[in-house]
Amino acid sequence: MRRRTMLTVPLAVALTGAIARPAAAAGAVAASPQARVLAGRVEELLGKLTLDEKISLLHQWQPAIPRLGMKAFRTGTEALHGLAWLGPATVFPQAIGLASTWNPELIEQVGSAVGDEVRGLQHERPKGWGLNVWSPTVQLLRDPRWGRNEEGYSEDPYLTGVISTAYAKGLSGGDPDHLKTAPLVKHYLANNNEIRRDQTSSDVRPRLYKEYEEPAYKAAIEADVACGVMTAYNLVNGRPCTVTDLNSSVRTWTDRALLNVTDAWAPNNLPATGSQKYFDTLAEADAAVLKAGIDSFTTDDANPANTIAAVNEALKSGLLEESDVDTAVRHILDIRFRLGEFDEDGGPHARIDKSVINSPAHRRLARRAAAEAIVLLKNEGALPLDARKVRKVAVVGPLSDTLYADWYSGELPYKVTPLAGITKRLGAGASVTTSEGVDRIALKNAATGAYITAGTGATGAALKESATEPGETQHFDVFGWGQGVVTLRSAANGKVVGMRDPDGSGYQFFNDQEQPNGWFVSQLFKLEEQSDGSVLLRYSGYENWLGDNVYLRARAADGTLVLGSAAEASRYTREVVRDGVEEAVGAARDADTAIVVVGSMPFINSRETDDREDMGLAAEQSALVKAVFAANPRTVVVVENSYPTTLNWEQKNVPALLWTTHAGQETGTALADVLFGDVDPAGRLTQTWYRSEDDLPSILEYDNIKFDRTYQYFKGEVLYPFGHGLSYTSFRYGTPRAVPGGIEVSVTNTGRRTGTEVVQLYTRQRTSRVKQPLKKLQAFRKVVLKPGQTRSVKLPLTRQDLAHWDVTRSRWVVEDSTYEAMVGSSSGAIRGRTTLDAHGETVPPRDLSRTTRAENFDDYEGVRLVDEAKPRGTAVGAETAGAWLLFADADLRGGAKRLVARIAKESAGEGTIEVRLGAPDGRPAGRATVASTGSRYAYTEVTAALAGAARRQDVYLVLSEGLRLATFSLS
Repeated sequence: MRRRTMLTVPLAVALTGAIARPAAAAGAVAASPQARVLAGRVEELLGKLTLDEKISLLHQWQPAIPRLGMKAFRTGTEALHGLAWLGPATVFPQAIGLASTWNPELIEQVGSAVGDEVRGLQHERPKGWGLNVWSPTVQLLRDPRWGRNEEGYSEDPYLTGVISTAYAKGLSGGDPDHLKTAPLVKHYLANNNEIRRDQTSSDVRPRLYKEYEEPAYKAAIEADVACGVMTAYNLVNGRPCTVTDLNSSVRTWTDRALLNVTDAWAPNNLPATGSQKYFDTLAEADAAVLKAGIDSFTTDDANPANTIAAVNEALKSGLLEESDVDTAVRHILDIRFRLGEFDEDGGPHARIDKSVINSPAHRRLARRAAAEAIVLLKNEGALPLDARKVRKVAVVGPLSDTLYADWYSGELPYKVTPLAGITKRLGAGASVTTSEGVDRIALKNAATGAYITAGTGATGAALKESATEPGETQHFDVFGWGQGVVTLRSAANGKVVGMRDPDGSGYQFFNDQEQPNGWFVSQLFKLEEQSDGSVLLRYSGYENWLGDNVYLRARAADGTLVLGSAAEASRYTREVVRDGVEEAVGAARDADTAIVVVGSMPFINSRETDDREDMGLAAEQSALVKAVFAANPRTVVVVENSYPTTLNWEQKNVPALLWTTHAGQETGTALADVLFGDVDPAGRLTQTWYRSEDDLPSILEYDNIKFDRTYQYFKGEVLYPFGHGLSYTSFRYGTPRAVPGGIEVSVTNTGRRTGTEVVQLYTRQRTSRVKQPLKKLQAFRKVVLKPGQTRSVKLPLTRQDLAHWDVTRSRWVVEDSTYEAMVGSSSGAIRGRTTLDAHGETVPPRDLSRTTRAENFDDYEGVRLVDEAKPRGTAVGAETAGAWLLFADADLRGGAKRLVARIAKESAGEGTIEVRLGAPDGRPAGRATVASTGSRYAYTEVTAALAGAARRQDVYLVLSEGLRLATFSLS
C-alpha cells in the first residue's frame, strides 16, 4: 500500500517541489537488533553447509540435511483463495471476487484464515505442502479476455496493491520477524496473455512500468508482508522474465531478504532446447537466473538433478562464483529462520494444528466474503425479495444446483448451491421449482441402431455402443459452454464424461468425473451436425498433441468408444429426451420470481493456458435467459463467472442482474443473503465491463496509454464502469473539500434500509506535458450507513499521489497544474468535485545534447522494445521501414550540429537513422548510415552532421527496419 504523508494546506492545496521516491539499497540489512541476530544465525548456518549442500537448496524441493538438523523444505503451496491441492479446506471466493469486496480488513481476515490452514498441516507435512505460499497473484487485469482473470484482483494498480497487501498480511501474520507463512507475489512482470505465453514479449515503456505495473507488485513487498516474487513465463521488452534483473528492481523495495522463485519449468524454456532459446545451454541459463536475483528453481517437478548439474557446470566454467550460490542460499535460509523452523519452540505459530481447517469460524468467514463479493449490476425494483410475500420461486439454469472448483481452488468440503441456499432461506411452506435448463439426449448410431451406454455407480464405466433401447444409462445431459463446446453428464450416475487411457491400450471415455478438471481438460466435446441430420461427436479437450480433428468412433470388436479421424467417426442420431429450455420455462412461468443462474465453468471458458475469445454468455445460456424472461418478466439473472461479460441484452431487458465469481462452499447461502436483503449488496466491480470485444486492441498490446486501455484511458461507452455496484438504498454526497491529509466528503443514506457504500476518490490532471489518465483511483472507503445517517468520510491524498514518471529526466514529478479531485460511487458516477492547485514544477524542454535512452520516447510507430543486452538494458527495435520515435519539445536553441547514436544491426546490409523535425515526415535535419554489426547485441556508434536543428520543437528519429537503437544525443 502506498505510504502516505499528510497534506497540510486545505482547499486550494498548495503542493510545491519535485518528488523523489527513495528506494532502499539492494541487499541492505535492517539495523534492528533482532535483524542483526537473524543475520548472524543465517551466516552461522551458511558457513556450516558444504558447496554441494548449498546447491541442493536451490531447487524447489530442498532436501533434508540431517547432520545440521535441517528438515526437507519445499517452496510453493498454492493458496490463491484457500489452501489448495492438499485435500478439503475452506474455499473462499476466487481472487477477483475477494477484490470485489473492496474491503481490505475482510481480505486480511481471509488471508489469516488461509495462512492458519496452511500452518494446520505442519505436523503432518504431506507431499506438496510447504510454508512458502505462492500467492497473491497481482497481475493487473488490463484485458478481460485473459484466461487467468479469475486469479487477479483489478485493472487498477492502487486497488490491486491494497487488496494484495491485505491478503499477504493475513497470510504472513503481519510480523516480518515471525512469519506464519512466507507469501510471494506473482507473476512478475506484465503477464496478461496465455496465447504463446512463453514466447510473447510485453512492451513496457518506463511510464507504464513506473505508473502502472510496478505499484501492483511493489505494495505488499514494500509493506514487508510479502517475501518475494515469482517471475512470469513471458518476455518483457525482449528479455525472459525468468532472467529479468530483480536486484535493481524488486530487491530495492525492502530492506528484508526476499526469496524469489521461477515459475514451474520456466528455466527449461531458456536454453536452445527450450521454447525461448535465449541461451545455448542450461548451465548458461541457470547462471543468468541466479545472477538476476532468483533464489529457487521451480523445475523438473521433484527432481533436482538437472538444476544441480547445470549449476555445477556453471561454477566449473566460471559463469558463477560460489558467492553467487551463497547469496541465494542466504535468502532461502533467512526465510526459513523467520518461519520458525530453527527455533526450539517452532516460533509463535507452531501450535496451529489441523483443527483450523474448515473450522466453524472459517465457514462463517467464507459466507461473509462470498456475500460481500456479490455485485448488484442492475435493479429496477425487483430486489430485494421479500420472503414473506415471495413464496413461489423458480431457481433455474446450468449453475443453479452446482458449485465448481477451479485449477487453483481447494477441494470443497461441502457445497451450498444457489438452489440449496435459496430453498433454505425461504423455509417451510414455500414452493421452489427448478431445472438446469439443459437438454437430456440419447445418441444412437445411425448405422447400427445401438445407443451410447454409460456405467452405473460412482466409478461409471467405459462408454460403449450396446443397448438398442434408450434408458437412463443411455441418457446424457448436455451443458453448453459457448462456441459449440459441451460437456456430457451421465444420467446413470450424475458423473461427467471424460477421456483417459486406463491400461496403456488407448484412450477411452468414462462417466466418472465430478466436474471438468485437470491440466489438460478432457471432458469437452462438440456435436457437429451433418447434412443428413446426424451428428459427429468431436473430441475438443485440451490434449493438443491429438490434433484438432479427432472424433469418437465405436470400436468394431466390442463397441467401446475410442478416438478416430473424421472419416472413421461414428454418426449418431441425436434424440432429445427432455428439452431443457422448455422445462425451465415450465418451472418459471407461474413463479412469483424466477432466478436464472448462468455463467462459466472455470476449467472450460478460460483458465491458465487458455484466453477467452468470446466475452458473451454461451449462446445456450443466453437463449435460456431470454426464454425464461419471456415466460416470466419477474426474472432475476445471476451471472456466476470470473470476468467481465458483454451482457448487453440482459442489461437492457432483465429487471435485475447480479454478478458473483465462483465464490466457494457458501455461494448459495451468500446469494440468498443478498437476494432476500439480509445483506446489502456491497461488491463493486474491479474492472471495466465493455460492450464488445471491438472496444479492445489485441490482447498482446500492453501499452495502456497509447491504446486507451482500462478505465484510466478508455473513452468509449462502457456497459458498467470500474467501481460500479448498486445498493438496496440510495446515497447523497455533499460537496467534497480539501482538508489536511486529503479530501473530505459527507455521505448520507437517503433510503429506508441500512446500506453499504464504497466512496471512491479519483483525480485528474487538467494540463500536462504528456497524456494523462482521464481518472485515477487514489483512495476509497467502505461505509455502512443506517437510514438517514450522515457520515463525514475522509479519503487520504498526498502530494506524491499526483506525481507521474517524467521520461525526460527519469524521475517522479508533480507538474504545476490544476488537479480535479472527484468523489463518487464509481469511476462513471462522480457525485462531486473540487480542484487542487498544485504549485509544482514545469517540465523543462528536453535536453537532447545529453545522452538520451531511446526507450524514453514520448510516442512511437512501428517499433518494439527489445533487450539491449541479455543481463539488462532496454533498446528500441524497428519492426518496419519508416518506424519512428518522438522526443517532444526538445530544446535545440543552442543549435544541434551532430547526431551520435549507439545502434546494433544484426541483418546484412545497411540501414539508416534520420533526424526529422516537427513530424515523422517533417523537414530532414540529418541522416546516418548504419552498417551491419552482425549481432543484435553488438552496438556501434554512428554519427551524422545536422543542419537546421534549431529552436524548441519536436524531434523525430526515423529508423529503417532491423535497427536497434539504445542511446543517442544531438550535440
